[in-house]
Amino acid sequence: MLIVVAIIAQEALHQGLGLGPQLRLLPYVLPNALRFAVPGTMLFAACSLYGRMSASNELVAIKSMGISPMAVLSPGFVLALITSLACVWVNDVAVSWGRQGIQRVVVESLEEILYGMLKTQRTYNTSQFSIHVQSVEGRLLNRPMLSFHASENTPAVTILAESAELRSNPDAGELIVYLTNGTVEYGDKTSFVFPDTIERVIPLVHAARRGFGTEAPSHRALREIPAAITQCKQDIRRMRQTLAAEATLRMLTGDLDSLTDGSVKSLRIQLAHQHYSLHRLRTEPYRRWANGFSCFFFVVVGAPLAIRMKNSDLMTTFGLCFLPILIVYYPLLMLAVDRAKDGALPPYTVWLGNFILFGIGIWFLRSVIRY
Repeated sequence: MLIVVAIIAQEALHQGLGLGPQLRLLPYVLPNALRFAVPGTMLFAACSLYGRMSASNELVAIKSMGISPMAVLSPGFVLALITSLACVWVNDVAVSWGRQGIQRVVVESLEEILYGMLKTQRTYNTSQFSIHVQSVEGRLLNRPMLSFHASENTPAVTILAESAELRSNPDAGELIVYLTNGTVEYGDKTSFVFPDTIERVIPLVHAARRGFGTEAPSHRALREIPAAITQCKQDIRRMRQTLAAEATLRMLTGDLDSLTDGSVKSLRIQLAHQHYSLHRLRTEPYRRWANGFSCFFFVVVGAPLAIRMKNSDLMTTFGLCFLPILIVYYPLLMLAVDRAKDGALPPYTVWLGNFILFGIGIWFLRSVIRY
């Protein structure tokens, strides 16, 4: 619940969501919260159970009867293994279905978000455009100024009006702004006056503060990644062929200076971006499986450590086990993921933190079984 509240509060502050949209976010935020909460919960349960059993000398009694400690440890390992498989699925759901649901709630609530932000702060900004108003009366915006940022193909556009009204159309994916009595300025040179009402249509994904329009590799479902990798490879092959053809043509014509002109540079930048996307796509399945199976490796370390400590104080055992995981495991995971996405390391290195935990757990387990 703490993680759910934290995620919803972050979305509410960032997007300006009201109470209604926040409640609608709950089912879509839950998988994201579970993928962080479940591994820690499994470690907490293992430390609680096996720490108390060891403190009560139950393991000593089992050994005295000639029974291996694995008789009580193996059910915990099996449960952790099953939970890890479920966690892989939860990770996949969180970054695909959960993210799409959050996007849908934010987009459908955009009209409410805009009016709420304009009433309280008199301004609303995104990477695509900004709105500033003098005041808001009901649905009427007084003295609004809309600024659309310049891009490669279009100049900056500024619209000043006497009044305006916002209406969203989620089915069409559009935000329509009705402006009355104002001027439109295109760049620094062109402007015209409109005495009546005009419409300005803005895609809802551009009106949202978060860049929902792009489909990043980390937001794809696992079943979609193989097809995306194939498509990415085809794009890279096509770009390389285009670059080779351009270089051959310009070398044959003796136009060597044009090998470094803007078009060639742009194509090389696109090729580098495609390589980066390919590395991210290849890394993503390993990352989700490694994150999911952290449940199993946490229990492999926590259960024998709790037995060795023979401490019935749950928080002491859990803290001594979780603190090294927090300091070592997660930084290693983030470092391996970042380097694998850059192509500096192979994708399977994201399992490095898990393998280190497994080695430590086996060392503790041997001492528990032996002594």
